[in-house]
Amino acid sequence: MSAVIEQTPLGTSSSVAAGSGTAPRPRWRDPVPGFGLTLGLSLAWLGAVILLPLAALVLRSVDLGLEGWWQLLQSERVQHALWLSFSTAFLAAGIASVAGTLIAWVLVRYSFPGRKLIDAMVDLPFALPTAVAGIALTALYSGTGWLGQFLEPLGLTVAQRPAGIVLALVFIGLPFAVRTLQPILETATREFEEAAATLGASRWTIVRRVVFPPLFPAILTGFSLAFARGLGEYGSVIFIAGNIPFVSEIAPLLIVIRLEEYDYAGATGIATLMLAISFLTLLALGLLQRKTRHG
Repeated sequence: MSAVIEQTPLGTSSSVAAGSGTAPRPRWRDPVPGFGLTLGLSLAWLGAVILLPLAALVLRSVDLGLEGWWQLLQSERVQHALWLSFSTAFLAAGIASVAGTLIAWVLVRYSFPGRKLIDAMVDLPFALPTAVAGIALTALYSGTGWLGQFLEPLGLTVAQRPAGIVLALVFIGLPFAVRTLQPILETATREFEEAAATLGASRWTIVRRVVFPPLFPAILTGFSLAFARGLGEYGSVIFIAGNIPFVSEIAPLLIVIRLEEYDYAGATGIATLMLAISFLTLLALGLLQRKTRHG
């Protein structure tokens, strides 16, 4: 029986019997190397860049001992700093998500003069050093600042208060909310919105039942990124916060203070607490995001 040579998608030949009815299905190979190699490289990079430093941090905090950990957990200053860091980061991420959704909607759905310029300005907080952002915000909202001198007589104090921290964290977190949602809006079609309008649905019903559900996972992703970015922020906060204990002292600043006092175990202990709480919070957000996608 003669054989016919058939060309496969990879450029290799396969022998097919001339008398057979159909040719065997060619085996397709993934252009990226195999699972074992890619998994090994991924774990190697993950271990070298993330896991090893975090493991060193946790092991260094063991030097505190049980008594040191108990004193650290009972410290009112540490408790207030952690609460302030997480509460302001959470609030700022929520504000950035709402504002970022509106900005992304306007940039995608409408055409107007200067749209490309505004779109480029969204990324400025990524390129601007955070310390420069903190100085600029302080110059605006301090008691003698351009805006603060008019706000403080009205009882609206921003600098040296938690409000200043939230403002700084919104500034650095807004691009995450915009850029996460913008590609989803660009690929979305208006067919379902038009169909809902044809069936007599109101604008609020269209937003609530048609527009919002597909966008919610992306909004939640932007919220998570802005929240994680705000937790570790230092440069833009220390200038406008005033760093007053029990008022505007954040946990990253308290870590730096402990390092300057050569209390390395205490600094790593606070950092380990932040790491544990951050991991649990981001894990909960990730599970919520996965649930909304499957839902």
